[in-house]
Amino acid sequence: MLGDDEILTVMLADGAAGLRLDRALAEALPDLSRERLKTLIKGGRVSDGRGIILWDPSAKAPAPATLAVRLPAPTPAHNVAQDLDLVIAFEDDHLIVVDKPAGMVVHPAAGNLDGTLVNALLHHCAGQLSGIGGVARPGIVHRIDKDTSGLIVAAKHDKAHEGLARQFAAHSIDRRYLALATGRPMPASGTIDAALGRSSSNRKKMAVVAEGRGKHAITHYRTIEPLKGATLVECRLETGRTHQVRVHMAHIGHPLVGDPAYGRARKPLSDILKARNFARQALHAAHLGFIHPVTGNKVALDSGLPHDMRELIDELHV
Repeated sequence: MLGDDEILTVMLADGAAGLRLDRALAEALPDLSRERLKTLIKGGRVSDGRGIILWDPSAKAPAPATLAVRLPAPTPAHNVAQDLDLVIAFEDDHLIVVDKPAGMVVHPAAGNLDGTLVNALLHHCAGQLSGIGGVARPGIVHRIDKDTSGLIVAAKHDKAHEGLARQFAAHSIDRRYLALATGRPMPASGTIDAALGRSSSNRKKMAVVAEGRGKHAITHYRTIEPLKGATLVECRLETGRTHQVRVHMAHIGHPLVGDPAYGRARKPLSDILKARNFARQALHAAHLGFIHPVTGNKVALDSGLPHDMRELIDELHV
Protein backbone atom coordinates (compact mmCIF):
# COMPACT_ATOMS: atom_id res chain seq x y z
CA MET A 1 0.00 0.00 0.00
CA LEU A 2 1.20 3.54 -0.74
CA GLY A 3 -0.84 6.07 1.18
CA ASP A 4 -4.42 5.01 0.48
CA ASP A 5 -3.52 3.36 -2.83
CA GLU A 6 -3.54 -0.39 -3.35
CA ILE A 7 -0.50 -1.62 -5.29
CA LEU A 8 -1.11 -4.53 -7.67
CA THR A 9 1.98 -6.38 -8.89
CA VAL A 10 1.44 -7.73 -12.40
CA MET A 11 3.63 -10.32 -14.09
CA LEU A 12 3.48 -10.03 -17.87
CA ALA A 13 4.59 -13.28 -19.51
CA ASP A 14 6.24 -13.69 -22.91
CA GLY A 15 2.82 -14.06 -24.54
CA ALA A 16 2.00 -10.43 -23.80
CA ALA A 17 4.81 -9.18 -26.03
CA GLY A 18 3.43 -7.09 -28.88
CA LEU A 19 0.07 -6.45 -27.23
CA ARG A 20 -1.13 -2.97 -26.36
CA LEU A 21 -0.35 -2.15 -22.76
CA ASP A 22 -4.01 -1.75 -21.77
CA ARG A 23 -4.94 -5.07 -23.38
CA ALA A 24 -2.06 -6.93 -21.76
CA LEU A 25 -3.03 -5.58 -18.35
CA ALA A 26 -6.72 -6.38 -18.93
CA GLU A 27 -5.80 -10.00 -19.65
CA ALA A 28 -3.63 -10.14 -16.54
CA LEU A 29 -6.19 -8.37 -14.32
CA PRO A 30 -9.62 -9.78 -15.31
CA ASP A 31 -11.42 -7.94 -12.50
CA LEU A 32 -10.50 -4.57 -14.04
CA SER A 33 -12.01 -3.47 -17.33
CA ARG A 34 -9.86 -2.27 -20.17
CA GLU A 35 -11.46 1.19 -19.97
CA ARG A 36 -10.60 1.42 -16.28
CA LEU A 37 -7.03 0.40 -17.01
CA LYS A 38 -6.74 3.03 -19.75
CA THR A 39 -7.74 5.65 -17.22
CA LEU A 40 -5.21 4.35 -14.71
CA ILE A 41 -2.43 4.36 -17.30
CA LYS A 42 -3.21 7.90 -18.45
CA GLY A 43 -3.32 8.96 -14.80
CA GLY A 44 0.28 7.84 -14.26
CA ARG A 45 -0.66 4.87 -12.11
CA VAL A 46 1.25 2.16 -14.00
CA SER A 47 5.02 1.80 -13.76
CA ASP A 48 7.70 -0.74 -14.67
CA GLY A 49 10.18 -2.50 -12.43
CA ARG A 50 12.50 0.53 -12.41
CA GLY A 51 9.69 2.84 -11.27
CA ILE A 52 9.34 4.51 -14.68
CA ILE A 53 5.74 5.54 -15.33
CA LEU A 54 4.11 4.11 -18.46
CA TRP A 55 1.75 6.78 -19.78
CA ASP A 56 0.50 5.42 -23.13
CA PRO A 57 -2.27 2.76 -23.16
CA SER A 58 -1.59 2.01 -26.84
CA ALA A 59 2.17 1.44 -26.41
CA LYS A 60 3.50 -2.08 -26.75
CA ALA A 61 3.58 -3.92 -23.46
CA PRO A 62 7.07 -4.69 -22.12
CA ALA A 63 7.15 -8.48 -21.77
CA PRO A 64 8.25 -10.41 -19.94
CA ALA A 65 8.11 -7.78 -17.21
CA THR A 66 6.81 -6.98 -13.75
CA LEU A 67 4.60 -3.91 -13.58
CA ALA A 68 3.00 -2.06 -10.70
CA VAL A 69 -0.58 -0.76 -10.92
CA ARG A 70 -1.67 1.73 -8.25
CA LEU A 71 -5.39 1.55 -7.55
CA PRO A 72 -6.78 4.64 -5.81
CA ALA A 73 -8.85 3.91 -2.73
CA PRO A 74 -12.55 4.04 -3.58
CA THR A 75 -14.40 7.13 -2.46
CA PRO A 76 -16.30 6.08 0.65
CA ALA A 77 -20.03 5.94 0.14
CA HIS A 78 -21.92 8.18 2.50
CA ASN A 79 -24.91 5.89 2.26
CA VAL A 80 -25.63 3.68 5.25
CA ALA A 81 -25.78 -0.08 4.79
CA GLN A 82 -29.16 -1.28 6.02
CA ASP A 83 -30.43 -4.80 6.59
CA LEU A 84 -33.61 -4.58 4.53
CA ASP A 85 -35.59 -7.47 3.09
CA LEU A 86 -34.69 -8.17 -0.54
CA VAL A 87 -36.20 -10.64 -3.00
CA ILE A 88 -33.24 -11.93 -5.00
CA ALA A 89 -34.09 -13.14 -8.51
CA PHE A 90 -30.46 -13.91 -9.47
CA GLU A 91 -27.05 -13.50 -7.89
CA ASP A 92 -23.46 -14.55 -8.54
CA ASP A 93 -20.01 -13.09 -7.93
CA HIS A 94 -20.52 -10.46 -10.62
CA LEU A 95 -24.05 -9.09 -10.40
CA ILE A 96 -27.34 -9.26 -8.56
CA VAL A 97 -30.93 -8.92 -9.81
CA VAL A 98 -33.50 -7.78 -7.26
CA ASP A 99 -37.29 -7.99 -7.51
CA LYS A 100 -38.01 -4.52 -6.12
CA PRO A 101 -41.30 -3.85 -4.34
CA ALA A 102 -43.38 -0.80 -5.18
CA GLY A 103 -42.59 2.04 -2.78
CA MET A 104 -38.85 1.40 -2.53
CA VAL A 105 -36.64 4.18 -3.91
CA VAL A 106 -33.70 2.90 -5.95
CA HIS A 107 -30.99 5.30 -4.78
CA PRO A 108 -30.76 7.93 -2.03
CA ALA A 109 -31.70 11.52 -2.81
CA ALA A 110 -33.05 14.50 -0.96
CA GLY A 111 -36.00 13.31 1.09
CA ASN A 112 -35.05 9.65 0.70
CA LEU A 113 -31.66 9.21 2.35
CA ASP A 114 -32.26 5.71 3.67
CA GLY A 115 -34.49 2.70 3.13
CA THR A 116 -33.45 2.62 -0.53
CA LEU A 117 -32.34 -0.25 -2.72
CA VAL A 118 -28.77 1.08 -2.55
CA ASN A 119 -28.85 0.99 1.26
CA ALA A 120 -30.06 -2.62 1.12
CA LEU A 121 -27.45 -3.63 -1.47
CA LEU A 122 -24.62 -2.07 0.54
CA HIS A 123 -25.55 -4.41 3.39
CA HIS A 124 -26.33 -7.50 1.33
CA CYS A 125 -23.26 -7.25 -0.91
CA ALA A 126 -20.93 -6.15 1.92
CA GLY A 127 -18.85 -3.73 -0.12
CA GLN A 128 -18.99 -5.66 -3.40
CA LEU A 129 -20.59 -3.03 -5.61
CA SER A 130 -19.24 -1.28 -8.69
CA GLY A 131 -18.00 2.24 -8.05
CA ILE A 132 -18.93 3.54 -11.52
CA GLY A 133 -22.35 4.69 -10.30
CA GLY A 134 -20.66 7.02 -7.81
CA VAL A 135 -21.25 7.27 -4.11
CA ALA A 136 -24.96 7.99 -4.53
CA ARG A 137 -25.78 4.81 -6.44
CA PRO A 138 -22.99 2.23 -6.36
CA GLY A 139 -23.57 -0.73 -8.65
CA ILE A 140 -26.79 0.64 -10.16
CA VAL A 141 -26.81 0.22 -13.94
CA HIS A 142 -30.38 1.37 -14.60
CA ARG A 143 -33.34 2.42 -12.51
CA ILE A 144 -37.07 1.99 -12.14
CA ASP A 145 -39.41 4.46 -10.49
CA LYS A 146 -40.15 4.31 -6.76
CA ASP A 147 -43.73 3.16 -7.29
CA THR A 148 -42.93 0.74 -10.10
CA SER A 149 -42.24 -2.81 -8.97
CA GLY A 150 -40.09 -5.49 -10.57
CA LEU A 151 -36.66 -6.53 -11.75
CA ILE A 152 -33.56 -4.35 -11.53
CA VAL A 153 -29.91 -5.39 -11.98
CA ALA A 154 -26.87 -4.08 -10.08
CA ALA A 155 -23.19 -4.78 -10.74
CA LYS A 156 -20.72 -5.95 -8.10
CA HIS A 157 -17.61 -4.73 -9.92
CA ASP A 158 -16.68 -2.29 -12.68
CA LYS A 159 -16.18 -4.86 -15.43
CA ALA A 160 -19.71 -6.21 -14.95
CA HIS A 161 -21.06 -2.65 -14.73
CA GLU A 162 -19.43 -1.59 -18.00
CA GLY A 163 -20.52 -4.77 -19.78
CA LEU A 164 -24.14 -4.25 -18.79
CA ALA A 165 -23.98 -0.52 -19.56
CA ARG A 166 -22.84 -1.31 -23.10
CA GLN A 167 -25.87 -3.55 -23.59
CA PHE A 168 -28.23 -0.88 -22.26
CA ALA A 169 -26.61 1.69 -24.58
CA ALA A 170 -27.00 -0.69 -27.53
CA HIS A 171 -30.67 -1.31 -26.59
CA SER A 172 -30.01 -5.07 -26.55
CA ILE A 173 -31.43 -5.62 -23.06
CA ASP A 174 -34.81 -7.37 -23.18
CA ARG A 175 -37.07 -5.38 -20.85
CA ARG A 176 -40.77 -6.07 -20.72
CA TYR A 177 -43.26 -4.40 -18.41
CA LEU A 178 -46.78 -5.43 -17.52
CA ALA A 179 -49.08 -2.45 -17.13
CA LEU A 180 -52.72 -1.65 -16.64
CA ALA A 181 -53.69 1.00 -19.17
CA THR A 182 -56.96 2.88 -18.93
CA GLY A 183 -59.47 2.22 -21.68
CA ARG A 184 -58.91 -0.04 -24.68
CA PRO A 185 -55.84 0.74 -26.84
CA MET A 186 -56.61 0.65 -30.55
CA PRO A 187 -54.97 -0.96 -32.37
CA ALA A 188 -54.56 -3.73 -29.81
CA SER A 189 -50.82 -3.75 -30.40
CA GLY A 190 -48.43 -1.28 -31.92
CA THR A 191 -45.28 0.78 -31.65
CA ILE A 192 -44.98 4.22 -30.08
CA ASP A 193 -42.06 6.16 -31.56
CA ALA A 194 -41.96 9.55 -29.85
CA ALA A 195 -39.04 11.50 -28.40
CA LEU A 196 -39.12 12.32 -24.70
CA GLY A 197 -37.82 15.34 -22.81
CA ARG A 198 -38.54 17.44 -19.75
CA SER A 199 -41.99 19.01 -19.72
CA SER A 200 -41.84 22.74 -20.38
CA SER A 201 -44.67 23.32 -17.89
CA ASN A 202 -43.47 21.01 -15.09
CA ARG A 203 -39.77 20.14 -14.83
CA LYS A 204 -40.56 17.15 -12.62
CA LYS A 205 -42.47 15.51 -15.45
CA MET A 206 -41.47 14.15 -18.84
CA ALA A 207 -43.34 14.82 -22.07
CA VAL A 208 -43.39 13.90 -25.73
CA VAL A 209 -41.35 16.55 -27.55
CA ALA A 210 -40.13 17.27 -31.06
CA GLU A 211 -37.46 14.80 -32.19
CA GLY A 212 -34.69 17.37 -32.09
CA ARG A 213 -35.52 18.50 -28.55
CA GLY A 214 -35.56 15.23 -26.64
CA LYS A 215 -34.20 11.70 -26.60
CA HIS A 216 -35.31 9.10 -29.12
CA ALA A 217 -37.74 6.67 -27.45
CA ILE A 218 -39.57 3.58 -28.73
CA THR A 219 -42.09 1.39 -26.90
CA HIS A 220 -43.73 -1.70 -28.37
CA TYR A 221 -47.03 -2.60 -26.70
CA ARG A 222 -49.50 -5.47 -27.06
CA THR A 223 -52.80 -6.27 -25.40
CA ILE A 224 -52.74 -9.19 -22.98
CA GLU A 225 -56.28 -9.02 -21.58
CA PRO A 226 -59.20 -6.58 -21.86
CA LEU A 227 -60.68 -5.57 -18.50
CA LYS A 228 -63.50 -3.35 -17.23
CA GLY A 229 -62.35 0.19 -17.99
CA ALA A 230 -58.77 -0.92 -18.46
CA THR A 231 -56.48 -3.26 -20.38
CA LEU A 232 -53.57 -5.39 -19.26
CA VAL A 233 -50.75 -4.68 -21.72
CA GLU A 234 -47.17 -5.78 -22.16
CA CYS A 235 -44.75 -2.98 -23.04
CA ARG A 236 -41.36 -3.90 -24.47
CA LEU A 237 -38.79 -1.14 -24.30
CA GLU A 238 -36.51 -0.61 -27.26
CA THR A 239 -35.04 2.38 -25.42
CA GLY A 240 -35.05 3.15 -21.72
CA ARG A 241 -35.97 6.75 -20.99
CA THR A 242 -37.26 8.24 -17.75
CA HIS A 243 -41.00 7.48 -17.33
CA GLN A 244 -41.03 6.06 -20.87
CA VAL A 245 -43.93 3.61 -20.56
CA ARG A 246 -45.99 6.04 -18.51
CA VAL A 247 -45.58 8.97 -20.92
CA HIS A 248 -45.91 6.93 -24.11
CA MET A 249 -49.14 5.24 -23.00
CA ALA A 250 -50.56 8.61 -21.93
CA HIS A 251 -49.50 10.02 -25.30
CA ILE A 252 -51.74 7.55 -27.17
CA GLY A 253 -54.65 8.35 -24.84
CA HIS A 254 -54.32 5.42 -22.42
CA PRO A 255 -52.43 6.53 -19.31
CA LEU A 256 -51.62 3.90 -16.73
CA VAL A 257 -54.17 3.09 -14.08
CA GLY A 258 -53.34 4.90 -10.83
CA ASP A 259 -50.63 7.09 -12.36
CA PRO A 260 -50.60 10.26 -10.22
CA ALA A 261 -48.57 12.29 -12.73
CA TYR A 262 -49.79 11.37 -16.20
CA GLY A 263 -53.36 10.13 -15.86
CA ARG A 264 -56.66 10.38 -14.06
CA ALA A 265 -59.11 7.49 -13.86
CA ARG A 266 -62.80 8.01 -14.50
CA LYS A 267 -65.67 6.49 -12.58
CA PRO A 268 -66.30 3.66 -11.80
CA LEU A 269 -62.58 2.81 -12.07
CA SER A 270 -61.61 5.75 -9.85
CA ASP A 271 -63.98 4.51 -7.14
CA ILE A 272 -62.41 1.04 -7.27
CA LEU A 273 -58.92 2.51 -6.94
CA LYS A 274 -60.00 4.66 -4.00
CA ALA A 275 -61.65 1.74 -2.23
CA ARG A 276 -58.49 -0.33 -2.67
CA ASN A 277 -56.21 2.58 -1.75
CA PHE A 278 -54.38 1.92 -5.02
CA ALA A 279 -52.39 5.11 -5.49
CA ARG A 280 -49.47 4.12 -7.72
CA GLN A 281 -48.99 3.60 -11.43
CA ALA A 282 -49.95 0.00 -12.23
CA LEU A 283 -46.58 -0.88 -13.74
CA HIS A 284 -44.36 -3.90 -13.13
CA ALA A 285 -40.95 -4.74 -14.61
CA ALA A 286 -41.85 -8.35 -15.37
CA HIS A 287 -39.01 -9.59 -17.58
CA LEU A 288 -35.29 -8.86 -17.82
CA GLY A 289 -33.04 -10.55 -20.34
CA PHE A 290 -29.36 -9.89 -21.09
CA ILE A 291 -26.03 -11.51 -21.86
CA HIS A 292 -24.01 -12.04 -18.70
CA PRO A 293 -21.14 -9.52 -19.01
CA VAL A 294 -18.55 -11.93 -17.61
CA THR A 295 -19.65 -15.49 -18.43
CA GLY A 296 -21.30 -14.72 -21.76
CA ASN A 297 -24.33 -16.83 -20.81
CA LYS A 298 -27.85 -15.70 -21.58
CA VAL A 299 -29.80 -14.60 -18.51
CA ALA A 300 -33.61 -14.41 -18.74
CA LEU A 301 -35.64 -13.67 -15.61
CA ASP A 302 -39.36 -13.27 -14.98
CA SER A 303 -41.26 -11.76 -12.07
CA GLY A 304 -44.93 -12.41 -11.34
CA LEU A 305 -47.33 -9.54 -10.78
CA PRO A 306 -47.37 -8.18 -7.22
CA HIS A 307 -50.45 -8.85 -5.15
CA ASP A 308 -51.91 -5.33 -5.44
CA MET A 309 -51.97 -5.52 -9.24
CA ARG A 310 -53.24 -9.12 -9.24
CA GLU A 311 -56.11 -8.27 -6.92
CA LEU A 312 -57.01 -5.20 -8.97
CA ILE A 313 -57.04 -7.28 -12.16
CA ASP A 314 -59.29 -9.86 -10.48
CA GLU A 315 -61.81 -7.13 -9.65
CA LEU A 316 -61.66 -5.70 -13.18
CA HIS A 317 -62.22 -8.98 -15.00
CA VAL A 318 -64.91 -8.58 -17.65
